[in-house]
Amino acid sequence: MAGGLVAQAEVKHYSGKVTTFVLVSCLVAASGGLIFGYDLGVSGGVTSMDVFLEDFFPGVYKTMKDETKMESQYCKFDSQLLTSFTSSLYLAGLIASFFASAITRVFGRKVSMLFGGLIFLIGTAINAAAVNVAMLLIGRLLLGVGIGFANQSVPVYLSEMAPPQIRGALNIGFQLAITIGILAANFVNFGTNKISGRNGWRVSIGLAAVPALIMTVGAVLLPDTPNSLIDRGHREKAKAILERIRGTTEVEEEFQDLCDASEESMKVNHPWKNILEKKNRPQLFMAIAIPALQQLTGINVIMFYAPVLFKTLGFGNDASLMSAAITGVVNVLATFVSIYCVDRYGRRFLFLEGGVQMMICQIAVGTIIGVKFGVAGTGTISTGIADLLLLFICVYVAAFAWSWGPLGWLVPSEIFSLEVRSAGQAITVAVNFFFTFIIAQVFLSLLCNLKFGLFYFFGGFVVIATIFIYFFLPETKNVPIEEMSRVWKKHWFWSKYIPDDAGIQMPEKKVVA
Repeated sequence: MAGGLVAQAEVKHYSGKVTTFVLVSCLVAASGGLIFGYDLGVSGGVTSMDVFLEDFFPGVYKTMKDETKMESQYCKFDSQLLTSFTSSLYLAGLIASFFASAITRVFGRKVSMLFGGLIFLIGTAINAAAVNVAMLLIGRLLLGVGIGFANQSVPVYLSEMAPPQIRGALNIGFQLAITIGILAANFVNFGTNKISGRNGWRVSIGLAAVPALIMTVGAVLLPDTPNSLIDRGHREKAKAILERIRGTTEVEEEFQDLCDASEESMKVNHPWKNILEKKNRPQLFMAIAIPALQQLTGINVIMFYAPVLFKTLGFGNDASLMSAAITGVVNVLATFVSIYCVDRYGRRFLFLEGGVQMMICQIAVGTIIGVKFGVAGTGTISTGIADLLLLFICVYVAAFAWSWGPLGWLVPSEIFSLEVRSAGQAITVAVNFFFTFIIAQVFLSLLCNLKFGLFYFFGGFVVIATIFIYFFLPETKNVPIEEMSRVWKKHWFWSKYIPDDAGIQMPEKKVVA
């Protein structure tokens, strides 16, 4: 039977309520997404600024301004050196995520967040002070390390702290912070582009220190998760934190389950080896497939290069930055839809609806651009057509923001058992960054060669992603994070990988004090 008709596994329901303490803790932790989002937004805006291109990428600037040599709108910004400025960050983040996995497991989630924030601050300073391309690239690499640590630790922290009934909504706070960071960067770019002189781009990049400071200070103030404290031998402190975040002293059953999970994890000396075991293959497959498909939806065509894309389509400099800001507003507002719906209607519903909506919009955008510019890439668009393009792009961004955007981080962070959770999240981040790096590096070349067909190209992957979710992803809403194996045991395909006792109620054990 297909994944769309999977029976929901019977799971435990722990006592407790949603407390102000857990809400504040998750809100502060989710701010780690601000650095990722701000960088996503600022890099595309900066690379569309004339003064930045003239100072660091004069070849691109000359080609862009020399109308006698410009035959195709599609190839206006095509430069491997320019794309390296953007994509180098994600290569660094990919590598850093594996180091972050070890630090997150050994020293805790908050230490990993703190380290990421400090490294990001250093990278921001180098980038803002850059006088040559080498400094730009060094700064970007350090930013990548900081984001790699943040993206590895924050989703795990949120999933472990949140009560099961609102775990989806609180975890999506990370994606909300990303969208707020993107929006802030878009408006900052619009403002700094009007600064006289040649240093507006430095202000845009330098202001990345603000979200980095929020994350760094927040990491100092946050408590660590009960899971992490138990795993590191601090059981009394873990129980006190659990009682505080659940708002009750009746946490024995949940605490016992966390201790049991920790005892199992202590038997694992090599999580990278254990994650390959048969019982972890469904989760491992999801940790690879979901972040890969998330990036192959084509969202970074918009998020990385929105100003460049809009400028290429004839919006003009100020208009392109403002259009990017409009999509940023849509991105933030639509994320609230996901927060409202994810624990009510489930992960699968949002994945499937978002996929259909994104596919329709990509076909529409590709068709409009194809009709107006053709294969040659010559022509102009009217104000009405430009507004129509912007509308379809906004509807596409909205669909991503309430589906593949937040769920691409939420689902992988909640499905792994404790003993391999850090390793699993590291794989998720690494795969995400790998595909982000590839797309960032080749997007301008793809636009130059595939032309309007680029939108059909990504639309095809959205079809594949939607079919994949329908058949292979079970519903995980409202399931306690330590009970997740029961869901996989009930799935029509993945059940054969899960041990028989995973789907059976375990006998009651003595509570660990």
